[in-house]
This record gives sequence, C-alpha cells and structure tokens, in this order.
Amino acid sequence: MRIRRLAAGLLLGGTLLGCQDVRYDPARATQSYPHHLHHANSVNIQVFRQDTSIELVNATTHAYTDFDLWINQRYASRIESLPAGATLRVSLWDFYDERGESLNAGGLFRSDDPTPVRLVEIQTTDEEPLIGLITIRAEPVE
Repeated sequence: MRIRRLAAGLLLGGTLLGCQDVRYDPARATQSYPHHLHHANSVNIQVFRQDTSIELVNATTHAYTDFDLWINQRYASRIESLPAGATLRVSLWDFYDERGESLNAGGLFRSDDPTPVRLVEIQTTDEEPLIGLITIRAEPVE
C-alpha cells in the first residue's frame, strides 16, 4: 500500500512539473507595447539569437543608455548600456510582457518550441519613435 501511494505521488508530481511551461511573475510585468511609437526605420545594430540569449552588435557610432528593448512587440527588458561599436549579450529569460509572463527562451529541459525572435526595437523615451534593429533569423527556414 505504501509503495502504491509513493508511486502515485511521484507520478502526480512529475506530471505537474512537466505541465509547467509558462514563467509568470506579476512583479516583473512591463508596460504595454507603445504601438503609437512604432516606426519602420532601423539602425545598423544586428541581433543574433544564441540559444537562450540574444547578442546585440552595435555597428553604429551612437551609444544607447537606459532604454527598453522590445521583442516581437510584446516582451521588454531594461538595458543599462549598449556602447557604440560594442557587442552585448542579453538573456531571453529577462524579457517579460505586461502581464508578467516571460518569453519562452527554450533550453535543454523545455518541451515546447522557444519563442522566435522576429522584431527587436529600442525605446529610449515615451515620446520618441522606436528604433528598429536588424534581426538575423536563426530558426531554420521551412
């Protein structure tokens, strides 16, 4: 009888852990995406996906400080500095939406597909248009 209870408990615990696929933290909720600031222009900053992070290569002569970095018009993360000519690696697990849900960065123990990184933008202020970056697609083309 004890062994059955233990086996049932382990099976239930394993099932619950396997179903937990959304990271949610209301304290990390961000503002809503500022659609009114969306702009079609971009600057020469390339974005490369590297497993569970992205790498920003700033090929401009302009440094960016204290800005929000937006992914796919939903997820944002605060970035302190991206110097001119520098490369910066940012974890995709640091991006949250307005409800506090994190971007699915993927990884070894994830059962679902990671969120593709398609559109990346810099928001420097609440009034200026967003600055588009050049996203280099890392996912295989189907």
